Amino acid sequence: MLLLVSLPLKPHTASSLFSARVYEIFGIQIQIICLAPEFHAFIQIHIHFALTTNSLRIMSLQLALSTPFLLSPCSAYRLNPLLFPQRRLCFAFTRWTFTLIKPRFFAVAASENGAFTSPEVAKSFDFSSEERIYNWWESQGYFKPNLEQGSDPFVVSMPPPNVTGSLHMGHAMFVTLEDIMVRYNRMKGRPTLWLPGTDHAGIATQLVVERMLASEGIKRADLGREEFIKRVWEWKEKYGGTIANQIKRLGASCDWTKERFTLDEQLSRAVIEAFIRLHDKGLIYQGSYLVNWSPNLQTAVSDLEVEYSEEEGALYHIKYRVAGGSRSDFLTVATTRPETLFGDVAVAVHPKDDRYSKYIGRMAIVPMTYGRHVPIIADKHVDKDFGTGVLKISPGHDHNDYLLARKLGLPILNVMNKDGTLNEVAGLYCGLDRFEARKKLWSDLEETGLAVKEERHTLRVPRSQRGGEVIEPLVSKQWFVTMEPLAEKALHAVEKGQITIMPERFEKIYNHWLSNIKDWCISRQLWWGHRIPVWYIDGKNSEEDYIVARNSDEALDKAQEKYGKDVKIYQDPDVLDTWFSSALWPFSTLGWPDVSSEEFRKFYPTTMLETGHDILFFWVARMVMMGIEFTGTVPFSYVYLHGLIRDSQGRKMSKTLGNVIDPLDTIKEFGTDALRFTLALGTAGQDLNLSTERLTANKAFTNKLWNAGKFVLQNLPSQTDLSSWESALAYQFDKEESLLKLPLPECWVVSKLHILIDTVTASYEKYFFGDVGREVYDFFWSDFADWYIEASKARLYRSGDGSVASVAQAVLLYVFENILKLLHPFMPFVTEELWQALPNRKEALIVSSWPEKSLPRNTNSIKKFENFQALTRAIRNARAEYSVEPAKRISASIAASEEVIQYISNLNIERCLNQCVRLCGFVISSPNLVSTSPFRQSYGVIIKQLFILLLILCSTNVLSTLK
Repeated sequence: MLLLVSLPLKPHTASSLFSARVYEIFGIQIQIICLAPEFHAFIQIHIHFALTTNSLRIMSLQLALSTPFLLSPCSAYRLNPLLFPQRRLCFAFTRWTFTLIKPRFFAVAASENGAFTSPEVAKSFDFSSEERIYNWWESQGYFKPNLEQGSDPFVVSMPPPNVTGSLHMGHAMFVTLEDIMVRYNRMKGRPTLWLPGTDHAGIATQLVVERMLASEGIKRADLGREEFIKRVWEWKEKYGGTIANQIKRLGASCDWTKERFTLDEQLSRAVIEAFIRLHDKGLIYQGSYLVNWSPNLQTAVSDLEVEYSEEEGALYHIKYRVAGGSRSDFLTVATTRPETLFGDVAVAVHPKDDRYSKYIGRMAIVPMTYGRHVPIIADKHVDKDFGTGVLKISPGHDHNDYLLARKLGLPILNVMNKDGTLNEVAGLYCGLDRFEARKKLWSDLEETGLAVKEERHTLRVPRSQRGGEVIEPLVSKQWFVTMEPLAEKALHAVEKGQITIMPERFEKIYNHWLSNIKDWCISRQLWWGHRIPVWYIDGKNSEEDYIVARNSDEALDKAQEKYGKDVKIYQDPDVLDTWFSSALWPFSTLGWPDVSSEEFRKFYPTTMLETGHDILFFWVARMVMMGIEFTGTVPFSYVYLHGLIRDSQGRKMSKTLGNVIDPLDTIKEFGTDALRFTLALGTAGQDLNLSTERLTANKAFTNKLWNAGKFVLQNLPSQTDLSSWESALAYQFDKEESLLKLPLPECWVVSKLHILIDTVTASYEKYFFGDVGREVYDFFWSDFADWYIEASKARLYRSGDGSVASVAQAVLLYVFENILKLLHPFMPFVTEELWQALPNRKEALIVSSWPEKSLPRNTNSIKKFENFQALTRAIRNARAEYSVEPAKRISASIAASEEVIQYISNLNIERCLNQCVRLCGFVISSPNLVSTSPFRQSYGVIIKQLFILLLILCSTNVLSTLK
């Protein structure tokens, strides 16, 4: 048994905030706590005993001393909800009060089905409950668009991650930002559709399956095309859902009933239709052109799939003798790839380079080619200061040389096979791997005296993003799309404001790329993907005689009509570039080419396209071009471009550096909400440095939110206390006259909330998500938690005044539930958990209505409370400056007008009371203080009353009553 007694210190003993003594009488421990004179005494006894074997009840008895300054019997509970976290049933016996404590719960519909946990029974938010909450949302159908709402839909097409993919921070970034947009607009009352899906990822998926087969000793060629594709589909069915499940862990509220895959039947039909329409308009053609060739993958790859790395290499200086000249007449060429000299068709110098002007128009002899001559030409694009100022032109193996050769009408020589070995054009070097040939050639040049020197040089090496091997520019027969007429329409769309790109600076990059666009190579030498819908006539020239059709039956009918019944046809073995199907994503996923379909009519064009700025050209611009071409309108109205995720030092994340942060590991340690909040605080288009420190800080923010919810719940009336709830719910905060009737702290915090709602809503509408996060964070932590919650304790714990407590309860609930709404798009899990724990929740937070704007606010109350805050901070700073002990109380002199002194004095008394007694482990409300001498009573009288109390407790009647 523990008996707690608090009584005032005499003035001459009040050197410290409190003192304590412990006595033991008749086996009962008595602790006497002596507080400073401004505080008042109460005696409290806790008796613990088991009523049954399965439950433990707590009996609380309070003794009210005979003094006008004593607290009421109910004050002890109100004073410290941490000590008394449960509601009580009171029985009054004359001047003694016995309290039977019973469990307190806020039951809501969602809690009854086990989907949610109240902060009253959980110390902190349990991250493991996130999947449970997500499954509950999905089971309730909250992710589907509610078309009954009637307003314009908000539609986002998720950038389809590769089906082979595993979640990384880039995925976490786009999921977070898109989910914020979707959740906000859902709460604003708009029908929202976030359409998910995955990309078949031709090269990546084929590589994965080929490696799997290689582990079994099987080669792709041994299986044949049909059997290999069958194996790929089997792999997809087994592992293809991994990335989707990982995206769900991030809280993505997309409509999974509409999930798409780029090789679905409907999307495949759209791809074939797009190819045929472009071909019929003359925008698709076949030809032999220079492409990025992957020798290991045996396919052309797009510019996006080529990554450049700076590597140490060499610059080789080689003599090209001038035909008909003396031994001193030669040009020295500097090259990083000497093996390509077999494909040289010219040697170029700058027309104003005096060193070589005398050789312009003459012929040079290509080394190691048995005297093959090439012209020496002048071109202003030659850099006089690079190397020797002499450029060898090898159009079959260099993109710049290729463009120059086409401009000047020079021939194109290809010296390389598709596997990276040299062909017959290389003479004695035929059959050697390109790198082996380089070493042998340089050795031979040294022997013949044609090698001048080899010097170290940093190279910008193009490597395959998928395979890692060095990419070889190679002339190959491919299918291309003529881009210029398509690009012109896409440029006009942005220029006319039909599409808004955010941040705005990316418009210049977008315009520059489209203004200098090249034709797009859309064919890939793979088996996995959309096969090109072209059939060739057996025995005819494939570049001239071919059939474009939707399927093989249609192709055969066309061929027979043109070439007779005995004609034989075969389909082009290549597949289309993955980006071709991705370019159709916004409308192919909604039913196109069937423009009469319900989904296409309701949800196209979409609203927003959110993605990384690094694929502005390769995906975003192509979607704009294809959308306008095939639907007659832009595919989306807004383009939001996010930056890259880097480590805390600003370095790109890579396995080599060992600085990769796994989102799933991060979620386990910090929670999804903390990760999302951290990512969302970045600025659009700028890279974000992610650090453990940021994640830790935002995990603390989640805990702070949870503890604030716990405080609010523990200080609300019981659900069965209808009169208290009637009083609390009677307060209206949407009318100015009601706001002005509130006490100063309540009027201040409600006014600040209403200003916050307007500011945050405006930031949401502008997609300034970083501003949203910082504004709500500052209000919750600085204004609500640090100031108003502390100020509310003075009202909640005030003795016997229910009206004073009810206004604080009403404001706490009103402000907190609006904070949850404002934060929900950022931190969906913890906010939904807290929302469901609040009483009388008739709907889920995810579908609740967004707070209204332009609600009343009182600037005068804000100014008054800010004066009080400034005064408090000034006193704290003064105490810190003079190293005043935290427990030591000092006097303060305030110089201000009478009005300011009056409201600051009232607030300061309550504030100081709460601050001081928190150090004792108690929270005591301020009574009606009177400037008179402090209450005094001899310790003898106190001890005498305690003995009387003990005798009563030992009586049989009292104990039986307690039971």
